[in-house]
Amino acid sequence: MSAGYASRLKEYPHKGVCGLPEKQDTPRQLKSKLARLVELMQPTDRPRRIVIVTGAGISTAAGIPDFRGPSGIWTLEKKKTSKKRPLPKKPRFEPTQDSQSTMDFAAAQPTLTHRAITYLTQQKGVVRFVVTQNVDGLHRRSGLSRDHHAVLHGCVFTERCNHCGREYFRDKDVGGMSFHPTGRLCDVPCVGKENSKGILVDTLLDWEDALPEDDLDRATTECETADLVLCLGTSLRIEPAGSLPTLAKDYVIVNLQVTPKDEEASLIIRAKADIVMTHLLEALGYVDWEKDMAQNPPTIERVWLPPAPAKPVTNV
Repeated sequence: MSAGYASRLKEYPHKGVCGLPEKQDTPRQLKSKLARLVELMQPTDRPRRIVIVTGAGISTAAGIPDFRGPSGIWTLEKKKTSKKRPLPKKPRFEPTQDSQSTMDFAAAQPTLTHRAITYLTQQKGVVRFVVTQNVDGLHRRSGLSRDHHAVLHGCVFTERCNHCGREYFRDKDVGGMSFHPTGRLCDVPCVGKENSKGILVDTLLDWEDALPEDDLDRATTECETADLVLCLGTSLRIEPAGSLPTLAKDYVIVNLQVTPKDEEASLIIRAKADIVMTHLLEALGYVDWEKDMAQNPPTIERVWLPPAPAKPVTNV
């Protein structure tokens, strides 16, 4: 559950700017900006290398709250802790169906944006690579292979072998934080001794944890060589992920709030990700993309072995 994930994180005062107002482009502004986005994505003398970076904003349509939005997890947290007067004699927080306390990640389904990204990446090759800061596993659940995306902050459904690096994507939260053993072993002998299997650990990062080196390296390389990075639903406030788009020739921000990287962006679109992706797919000529996906549905990748041996996890 999202509350379970948030509560696992250690106390940390530097969570970035929270609760900034959200703005939306007018229909005329949006139409003009979408036309510009299509121009930036379409090839000229050669196919463009396009990378997508995603944040919590693409999962709000699935019922998962973001962190820094007006009703985000950390925004509400700051509002509660900043109150000077004592609260009435009732629970400090009464959860609602859409709140972080009741939202079960396992019940969430990939949004239109998740499905569209998978379609553009795996079925059409328009997008070369995806980098996500999200821990909800919705990219994986949409059928996007780990070969095509880097997971920078871990995933509540993924456990990893501390020896061979093999990942297992589960239907339930595997629990844990900071690469602790989940109580299971790798499915295959991988330690070097007969029938000896590595220990599976969770993949969630806490505040002090370094980003997974192999994923960060892949993300950095792809962004450095990209003609365009499309940032969807991310505040770009957590580093080093927030600076990855700036490595590309151009980057576009799709976000309802201002971000620290707005000034250098080639284009800023103030609209929800699902709206942008719907118009984008139509403009690229993929009017029947959902029907195409239904006829050729991607499968959820349950086991993935990194292309190069991963470094063993040492803090088990």
